[in-house]
Amino acid sequence: MQDTTNVNAATLTPENRNAWRWGFTPQAEIWNGRLAMIGFLAVSLIELFTGEGFLHFWNIL
Repeated sequence: MQDTTNVNAATLTPENRNAWRWGFTPQAEIWNGRLAMIGFLAVSLIELFTGEGFLHFWNIL
């Protein structure tokens, strides 16, 4: 018989790192970072092409 007492549970059930999961999970943090990068790129492009800041573009300031 094989001894399975030292087997890590993560090795038995591999997780999809790109799965959409709610809560404090590694998958949620990966998606949070991706969406933040998209938002930062959008703000940078708005400022680059309009010549004014993001808050001025939306008439907040």
